[in-house]
Amino acid sequence: MGSIVERALLPWAQRMKSRVNLPVRLSWGERGTSSIELGEFQQPSVEIHVRDASALPLLIDPGLDTLGQAYVEGLIDVHGSLPDIVAMAHRLAENAQPEGGLLGRLRRRFSHTRASDSEAIQYHYDVSNAFYAQWLDEQMVYSCGYFETGEETLAEAQIRKIDHILTKIRLQPGQRLLDIGCGWGALVLRAAQKYGAQCVGVTLSNNQFDLARERVRAAGLEDRIDIRLQDYRDVKDEPFDRITSVGMFEHVGLNHLAGYFGHIRKLLKPDGWAMNHGITSTDAYDGETRHGGGSFIDRYVFPQGELPHLSTVLRTLQEGGLEAFDIENLRRHYMRTTQLWSDTFEARTAQIKPLLDEKRWRIWRVYLAGCAWAFEHDEVSIYQVLCRPAGEKAAGLPWSRNWIYGR
Repeated sequence: MGSIVERALLPWAQRMKSRVNLPVRLSWGERGTSSIELGEFQQPSVEIHVRDASALPLLIDPGLDTLGQAYVEGLIDVHGSLPDIVAMAHRLAENAQPEGGLLGRLRRRFSHTRASDSEAIQYHYDVSNAFYAQWLDEQMVYSCGYFETGEETLAEAQIRKIDHILTKIRLQPGQRLLDIGCGWGALVLRAAQKYGAQCVGVTLSNNQFDLARERVRAAGLEDRIDIRLQDYRDVKDEPFDRITSVGMFEHVGLNHLAGYFGHIRKLLKPDGWAMNHGITSTDAYDGETRHGGGSFIDRYVFPQGELPHLSTVLRTLQEGGLEAFDIENLRRHYMRTTQLWSDTFEARTAQIKPLLDEKRWRIWRVYLAGCAWAFEHDEVSIYQVLCRPAGEKAAGLPWSRNWIYGR
């Protein structure tokens, strides 16, 4: 393999060095005995070791998708800190692109049938509860935390996030709350215990359903919380006073957002409030004209996931019969959350690896680190959109935003 790799890599490495100075070493052969560096540094911060010659086409024209594919398929190993590795992957991809190379690739949209959505959700969320428990907080909240100082623990930030949402929607004792994509039940448990709400939580994940029901039983709240293995489109026992959707609408699909918001409107009382908390694209064309590792995410992490731009969220929300009342950008908060997830995942490698195969471990390792980089550099964002049924009278609404912060 050595001569094949050398003949392919050396000319490419020389061309890359002429364009950019990177602290990256490429190595091949047993124990990396042959190598070339892509910059003039005393000690490269990242080493890419070629394990298999089939990695060459993916390396010589590197993109985030191809570099990620080579890594998770075990064709290359990477050494260095995860932030350095992800940063160098972006630098390699940027310098491999021709002028305008970030544009011009249309991503296909998905059909999002009930069957395909259920399959996609179970692929991502049903790795195992034990796996998620290793790197999430104690309540296993798998969404953006909320930080007031940035110094909070992950557990503190997740409780703050749930309280922030429930305060925003003005949840009152006895009100009926629907949580779409309830995960392992943290929000509905908090809503019932602290706010006195009657809650319904729906999920398509078997593992989440089982553990959430177990937690409800353990808390003695079966009379106030109903956990269902159910598609949100099949919820028909309206009306609800309040509806929350946290980290779920990324799975809805661009072509289905108006219908999604329309169903929320149908389920909501005329004087009700709803909160949509979800990741968005920073590409004005809903991520359809930007590379950004999209194929890697589609293939390995979130099958059928589609991220709308905020403008699309607001347009389809209005088409669905809802009025956007308050919008809050939480990109910095998700940057911090994913950094903490990635750090914990890395620190608990010895405990996590026995829970899944090598390929799945590599997928999640690079995915979490890549998310932290993407939120930090405004490649993706996240918004909380507080909304209410459109066309209702404005009388009785708060004049200021003080109530959102419990003042």
